[in-house]
Amino acid sequence: MRDMMRVAQFHAIPFGPPRPDPIIQDPQTRAIADEQPYIRRITRLGQAAARRSAGLGFAHEAGKLIWGGAENWHEGDHLAGAAKRAGLDLAELDAEVEGEASALDAEIAANQDALEKAGHWGVPTLVFQGEPFFGQDRIEMAKWRMEQCGLAKR
Repeated sequence: MRDMMRVAQFHAIPFGPPRPDPIIQDPQTRAIADEQPYIRRITRLGQAAARRSAGLGFAHEAGKLIWGGAENWHEGDHLAGAAKRAGLDLAELDAEVEGEASALDAEIAANQDALEKAGHWGVPTLVFQGEPFFGQDRIEMAKWRMEQCGLAKR
């Protein structure tokens, strides 16, 4: 938590503990509850956004809500606004999450398997030509490596 606060301060990014935390967990025992309505919904929404090539944009906007101190980020029009800023429609995403939960979960599991095969366990992880880059402080380095291999601005 100290490191997250420092990084946010360094980059002048609004930061606060999630309210509610997307993971329901006992703070004393750290036991994770079986029922996880927040993280399951937000993860499925993210995968539905990724199907539209807008996963990063949605993750950015939803992450700003969750980690930016927005109280009750899961209620009202918070997520609808995040989706809209990412060029998406929350009602459309929610309908997909409701109707295709199993398929979305399978895609999420496949992404997790690919992450583990790349030798990593968390986010953000980028893998380019078999070379892993872990952490938000490595995104620019991954871009640099891709530029070395011919990545050009569109």
